[in-house]
Amino acid sequence: MHVRALVLTVVFLGCAGILELRAGATALPAREPLMGLPLVIGDWRGRVGAPLDKKVLAILGADDYTIRVYTDRVGRAAALYIGYHASQHQGDSIHSPMNCLPGAGWQPMRSERLPLSTALRNSPESDQATTATVNRVLIQKGEDRQLVLYWYQSHGRIVASEYAAKAWLFVDAMRTGRTDAGLVRIVVPIDPQSSRGEREAQDLATTFAAALMPLLPRHLPE
Repeated sequence: MHVRALVLTVVFLGCAGILELRAGATALPAREPLMGLPLVIGDWRGRVGAPLDKKVLAILGADDYTIRVYTDRVGRAAALYIGYHASQHQGDSIHSPMNCLPGAGWQPMRSERLPLSTALRNSPESDQATTATVNRVLIQKGEDRQLVLYWYQSHGRIVASEYAAKAWLFVDAMRTGRTDAGLVRIVVPIDPQSSRGEREAQDLATTFAAALMPLLPRHLPE
């Protein structure tokens, strides 16, 4: 594991100069601002959350973002954050939620990968389901527990691994000059009164993710 981390570090440092040279060098495809994400997604109804503090936003470095809370027909809630970065370069790239959660008092208790079956485009060509792999993280603060799904998305790609996301960043920078990407995070509280609370939270989060994913290419361009 230590050898792998060392190799990745060397590769990333060696490619940092490429990002500095290529970031912002290529015109980006047209995209809709994230504020245009629908407040009605299937059976879900949303509301816009409070804006991020300026200090937090400066740390995140997102060029566009949205915070929403969506509820289903029976009032169960899923909190959504999407951040879009028009360019990434050394010292200014997408922050992993795993680094940010402890700062907010939430401790990751268990992390794994979760395959989701969904269409990635909101168009007639996307009727066939596609499997995407995302991160599934159980977090806890005191007695409260929540389930988190998150992934990195760029150029029509959904990636769970932070290492893979950075590797694609360098490939895309060299091939097209683009370093834009997004982070999508869904958080669902776990009912402490239910013996199946964690499973119910996962089912809720994956149902919402499947409804959301086809809409994302409008805001996170391919």
